[in-house]
Amino acid sequence: MDDLLRILDKEQGVVDIAKISRMLGISMNDVEEKIDDLERNHIIAGYKTIVNWDKTDREVVTALIDLRVTPQRGEGFDKVAKRIYNYPQVRALYLMSGAYDLSVMIEGKSMKEIALFVAQKLAPMESVISTTTHFVLKKYKEEGIIFKDDEKDARQVITI
Repeated sequence: MDDLLRILDKEQGVVDIAKISRMLGISMNDVEEKIDDLERNHIIAGYKTIVNWDKTDREVVTALIDLRVTPQRGEGFDKVAKRIYNYPQVRALYLMSGAYDLSVMIEGKSMKEIALFVAQKLAPMESVISTTTHFVLKKYKEEGIIFKDDEKDARQVITI
């Protein structure tokens, strides 16, 4: 099963059952059954398309917000995490070690929109002690995919 998961992870969820069948030396029906079982048991949590928004007309601002939080009695960080991850702007949420407890990745249309989200939604939460916002200026790599700058890459190829 680990071999199948490694292949699916490497292939970014693009599933060619025949190719995987040959790689693992098992039948295509067995591959399909194993994938169905992994999905049913939520081991495969979903499939995702990685979009390089810089190559489109859509303006997207991404920010990472670090939070110091007071854990809730009997629930730890789970209760505040649930409240945060239910916001549609939240793309990812992680419990962290170190100086901050939670790290939130959000997307918005502008820096102002993100600042308002932090000021109106996150900072006022009773258990939130402090926030630190980091704006992403440029994405070089995400989910194992390298974002290439076509103009810069073309110049490097031409340079002799």
